[in-house]
Amino acid sequence: MTTTVAVELLSHLRRARDHVDRHYAAALDLDHLAGVAGVSRFHFARSFAAAYGETPIRYLTRRRIERAQDLLRGANLTVTEVCMLVGFASLGSFSSRFRKLVGESPTAYRDRWAARGGPHVPGCYLFMKGGLDPAGTTGRRTPDRAISEKQRRPADPTVEA
Repeated sequence: MTTTVAVELLSHLRRARDHVDRHYAAALDLDHLAGVAGVSRFHFARSFAAAYGETPIRYLTRRRIERAQDLLRGANLTVTEVCMLVGFASLGSFSSRFRKLVGESPTAYRDRWAARGGPHVPGCYLFMKGGLDPAGTTGRRTPDRAISEKQRRPADPTVEA
């Protein structure tokens, strides 16, 4: 069954796809993405799959795995840190999806790239320079939990909290 997508709808679908590309690490679901596109969730899911060849959630998962591959190749981070940084809530689901899409475990992938001797950016440097959200390594990110250590410290170092 081939579904055609109305030309007027394509810009709305592209807006939702771009939203996924920018906010892949956030907790995104079908209702949220359909809201970004401005259409019902069922119409969005059918139209997105027709336009891009995969469901919105599969697209989101693929983008997260692609970003995880980048981090595993170029940053000195643990698999758990990468898992949380790209938006997975569970290391088990991350590992199984990674293996299914890439063909090997995240650890084997990282070790294979490390054996090539490429430069790695230390994870602590990425966290310090704002390249990564440190709140993402401790669990689900919510606005009230995403407070950095620096923000929690008192302004005057002589004052105890």
